[in-house]
Amino acid sequence: MKKSELDELLEQERELVFDRFTDEDAWELGSWMVRTARERGLPIAVDIRRHGHRLFHFSFDGASPDNEQWILRKAALVDRTGHSSYYIGRQLAAEGRSIEEAKLIKESEYAPHGGAFPLIIRNVGPVGHVAVSGLPQADDHAFVVEALRAHRHRRKD
Repeated sequence: MKKSELDELLEQERELVFDRFTDEDAWELGSWMVRTARERGLPIAVDIRRHGHRLFHFSFDGASPDNEQWILRKAALVDRTGHSSYYIGRQLAAEGRSIEEAKLIKESEYAPHGGAFPLIIRNVGPVGHVAVSGLPQADDHAFVVEALRAHRHRRKD
């Protein structure tokens, strides 16, 4: 049986769980994201927060103030639901409902578009997010997942 897109997105959330996530982890993860985006010529903004505290932020030339607003809205959705913003967006699309209908929240404040992913600590749950904006939503999401996988591999969690 083939996994649905939603199942695959939930599997990513189950896979990308850490035993801890320190300030140093945020620096290493964010630095990897910046180096990799620079090598690929990606005009993105990156944001990493834990418990609402900004641990890392960077915007490339080519990113715009709009990217900052997208990050805030996508991250707000992750922080509220504990799921990736892409998962929520795809779930809503599958249901044929808007976020306002399904969650009774404004899309102007919560963006169900790919690019923000929860920072999940084993036996604790979501404690923050990693967010990217500047690419098509599926690419934003894929870049964050790639970065978290690379960080997890480096850490051997």
